[in-house]
Amino acid sequence: MGFGCGAVLAVVMVISFVGWALSVMDNAAPNRQLEQIPADVPPARGEVVPEIDINAEGRTSQHLNFWAEPIAIDTGISPQAMAAYGNAELIATEFWPNCNIAWTTLAGIGQIETRHGTYNGKLFGGSNLNENGIADPPIIGVPLDGSPGLAEIPDSDGGQWDGDTEYDRAVGPMQFIPESWERLGLDADGDGVANPNQIDDAALSAANLLCSSGGDLSTPEGWTAAVHAYNMSNQYLIDVRDAAASYALRQPAI
Repeated sequence: MGFGCGAVLAVVMVISFVGWALSVMDNAAPNRQLEQIPADVPPARGEVVPEIDINAEGRTSQHLNFWAEPIAIDTGISPQAMAAYGNAELIATEFWPNCNIAWTTLAGIGQIETRHGTYNGKLFGGSNLNENGIADPPIIGVPLDGSPGLAEIPDSDGGQWDGDTEYDRAVGPMQFIPESWERLGLDADGDGVANPNQIDDAALSAANLLCSSGGDLSTPEGWTAAVHAYNMSNQYLIDVRDAAASYALRQPAI
């Protein structure tokens, strides 16, 4: 009996692992032929975001659901995340008109950081955006304690966002460290609180970080400098570019 239960458990675990692996792969239909993505920098802007009243009360991203939902089906990005990226582009266009940021760049970063608020580093039990756009369970990175490959960043928020009172950790769908969030975090869902775990806030704050680089993201130099401000890694830049370019073609990140 013990051996039999162990065998059954092993099979269940294998099936569960396969299910998890498939869940983090592209959501393209099996017979869909994906287009080859261009290597242009910056990547294309993608579908034009329709104008909405970004100064209205409440969660303005919800006014973009009609635009986000069909694109979400094609790209595998959740409608909430798609609407958040579009909302952030519109707000950035008004407040930082010389930045020229596109939702595809924000989506490219969202894909690489946490797969749009769904990947939390755990083998089983990923995260999802709840009805309020908050990653549940929260997505918290490893302690930035100076271990090999990691910067050493002492705690800057008393554990408010990352639950760690010794070192900072990256938080939320766009993986902000608390020190950066204190400088760049913005409220985009209209609740009066800038929350790194909330996708609207995180997307707009990512736009703030990118636009704060001072460059024009419609130029190769400006886009490169902005993405490097997010993560000073050439491989990271290539990964973001490829994901953004794929989304511009209305297909999953390849």
